[in-house]
Amino acid sequence: MNDSPDPSGVSPEDVTSPCISVCAVDKTLGMCIGCLRTLKEIGAWRTMTLAEKKATVEACAQRALTMPRRGKDWRPLPAT
Repeated sequence: MNDSPDPSGVSPEDVTSPCISVCAVDKTLGMCIGCLRTLKEIGAWRTMTLAEKKATVEACAQRALTMPRRGKDWRPLPAT
């Protein structure tokens, strides 16, 4: 008997949260400037399915490609 919630044998705990402990919400964007999750995604993380977690991590990666990087003062970082 397989108690795993996913046919691949991967449990939801195997998807690591994208949180990087820089928890600050940009009110204009409605998301955390550290992990780039929306407030809805942050709040729902603990109850998301494996597929939802994977989709959220991918969405954060895509956002990172299109958003300017910011420092602790929320100002854009200089281009490297």
